[in-house]
Amino acid sequence: MLSPYRVVDLSDEGAMICGQMLGDLGADVILVEPLAGARARQLGPYVDDLLDPNRSLNFWSLNRNKRSVTLDLGTSSGRESLLRLAKSSDFLIESFAPGYLDDLGLGYQALARVNPGLIMISITPFGQHGPKANWAATDLTVTAASGVLYMTGDEDRPPVHVSIPQAYLNAGAEAAVGALIALRARERDGLGQHLDVSAQTAMMMTTAFYLLAPGWNDHPVERVGGGMKLGRQRLRFIFQCKDGHVNVTFLFGTVFGPSSRRLFEWIYEEGFCDAGTRDKDWSTFGLHLMNGTEAVEELARCTECIERFTLSHTKAELAEGATRRKILLVPVNNVEDLLRSEQLKAREFWTTIEHPELKRPVIYPGPFAKFSQTQIQYRRRPPLLGEHTLEVLSERRPDPSFTPGSDGGFPPALEGLKVLDFTWVYAGPASTRYLADYGATVIRIESHKKLDATRTVAPFKDGEAGIERSAIYCNLNIGKYGVSLNLATPEAREVIKRLVTWADIVIENFSPKAMQAWGMDYDSLRKIKPDLIMLSACLNGQTGPERMLAGYGTMGACMAGFGELTGWPDRPPAAPFSAYTDFTSPKFIVAALLAALDRKRRTGQGQYIDVSQVEAPIHLLTRAVLEYTVNGRIQRRMGNGLRDYAPTGVYPCAGTERWVALAAPTDQIWRALCAVAGQGWDADARFNTAIARLEHRAALDEAIGSWTIGLEPGSLEGILQSVGVPVHRVSSAVDALADPQLAERRHIILLAHPRLGPVPVETSRMRFSRTPAAVEWPGPEIGQHNNYVLRELLGLNDEEMTELVLDGALE
Repeated sequence: MLSPYRVVDLSDEGAMICGQMLGDLGADVILVEPLAGARARQLGPYVDDLLDPNRSLNFWSLNRNKRSVTLDLGTSSGRESLLRLAKSSDFLIESFAPGYLDDLGLGYQALARVNPGLIMISITPFGQHGPKANWAATDLTVTAASGVLYMTGDEDRPPVHVSIPQAYLNAGAEAAVGALIALRARERDGLGQHLDVSAQTAMMMTTAFYLLAPGWNDHPVERVGGGMKLGRQRLRFIFQCKDGHVNVTFLFGTVFGPSSRRLFEWIYEEGFCDAGTRDKDWSTFGLHLMNGTEAVEELARCTECIERFTLSHTKAELAEGATRRKILLVPVNNVEDLLRSEQLKAREFWTTIEHPELKRPVIYPGPFAKFSQTQIQYRRRPPLLGEHTLEVLSERRPDPSFTPGSDGGFPPALEGLKVLDFTWVYAGPASTRYLADYGATVIRIESHKKLDATRTVAPFKDGEAGIERSAIYCNLNIGKYGVSLNLATPEAREVIKRLVTWADIVIENFSPKAMQAWGMDYDSLRKIKPDLIMLSACLNGQTGPERMLAGYGTMGACMAGFGELTGWPDRPPAAPFSAYTDFTSPKFIVAALLAALDRKRRTGQGQYIDVSQVEAPIHLLTRAVLEYTVNGRIQRRMGNGLRDYAPTGVYPCAGTERWVALAAPTDQIWRALCAVAGQGWDADARFNTAIARLEHRAALDEAIGSWTIGLEPGSLEGILQSVGVPVHRVSSAVDALADPQLAERRHIILLAHPRLGPVPVETSRMRFSRTPAAVEWPGPEIGQHNNYVLRELLGLNDEEMTELVLDGALE
């Protein structure tokens, strides 16, 4: 799909996934490494534990479908070679500290003079500008800054991250989306631009807008391992069973209540609860907890009933029964479970790549999306260091040629793109939010008959539940048009057909067969609109023996392996905060859509795209997959530790629930930490070498915690950042709302809501230099734009509108 385009990739570590995603979609990606190789090559695990930059599984996990070139940018010849590459390329990705390339004469302004059509993507911890732009950082400290760390882990221990660090991976995937949005603007306007991607704000997407709770005057989330806590309500999702753990979506309301009812019917059948518990109205149970008519202790008792029940079964028994009874329950998978999954085997997800240098094939996670016309191909194994230097530097590729617009005014990047949106809950709406932010016209189809679940989930304005009062719904659906149609009626489906002729893209995330039951599957819709692009995103994808499993991102996170990799080695898995795969799969969904859209621009052909919300995020765990498929080892959760260096962790500060994340990834930074702390750690034989610090990690963590507990987070940030030690407070919701870096980027702003007044919302997680995102209006009320869409866009007259109302089609 992206075969006409070339990418120069100067990024490193997790940010490298940006170039890998573009390469998977067909682009020619040139990885430019220093002579000693990228830092990603210096991190393990390694093939057969042999330390070699060409055997790093960490590097492999981020760099398939790339060619490697080595350049010394400290020399004039190295800089000249890079300028030649940039002149003939379409994208340049980099993750250096802000200002580094400018100092070399290779910043955006210099590159744009050589190639005005170049799209430059800068991925940094906090963005290019602002008071924290030049703060020292690691993946853990960025995760702390995002707010999600505060919400993750057991309440009686420090907050904890996923044992495969995720912040830069999320930023890199975000950057891939931004690159393709900017590509559409360039093909229209003839000019590239500079994209500023902040890992902090990219990772904030995994908080699901719960950080905004204080701004909405509702209770902030409190940390609960394997669940969440809202006010006095302790919601638990991870339960032990005979051979591991399962995830149970034990929630309430009209969306989740029926599953909870079926669960307790099963529990009653097996004698683990009484009839009174079985017969509770689980749809209203949450409201009763909030207004006090049900005691919080009753929630705890019901939770104990679930655990007594799950302890009597294996993961397989529980999963089989849950599927049969339509209960929201899935196993907490480790990597070995994933490789044995019948669903993933049936979808031919696991993909073998030959490694001739090792004389062996290696199994990788497969394509993050299935396309009907242009399948993702793994054309190249990850490159050896400098493997393609001579080949690439001797190539003569024509320079891109564009004619910039003459008036100097540029509309939004996606203006003119028309999207018909059937999605609900989180992953789908988060995907179309990207499109709306950058100017697409997104028409959201909803119904009073089946409310979007996010309308019923806190935080609510002033803590008062209501379908138009949810912060999550409001944020997910910013800038979209809301139309309410009862799709059970043939008249409503006729309206949909007219909207399909209008649309460029149709996107839905129902379980398989739902659209077919309405006569709105891809084969039916392309008869109406032959060049239509349609994307379906559900938990397990459209095919396979478990395709009909309907569920949510809390389940997907555990099915995909994240649950097992989050928490402490001596405790049950904590799982990431909330619905992690719902927060990460949208980046893959939108990248797939935009790549297909660019191909349609060039060929006139539409296509169908199938995305599994379990499969796509597995790419954020590829390192763990390769550790198993290559070395036969199952990655385990490690708390906040890393295998590469110590210290790295979360430590207590003065006050209640106050923490800092800090790290010393090099000897130089370790010495700086020791000098500032003045605790004599550098004279302790247990800590005086990198290997010794790893061996005595627990003692080192205890020593650091004994020092930090007497200091305020702000004091520690000032002391340590002044000497280049990566540190950041573990931001609570209150901290995030007061974060000067977020304020500088205007990431959280007040938006006028027609019913609620000004409310805080999150803006785009990227900054574009030429076609910035815009936040126009909050998520629409049900049917808010019926008249505009049906009268103005479709041209329906008064008589037709009245008939739709009388027929029960228009709500």
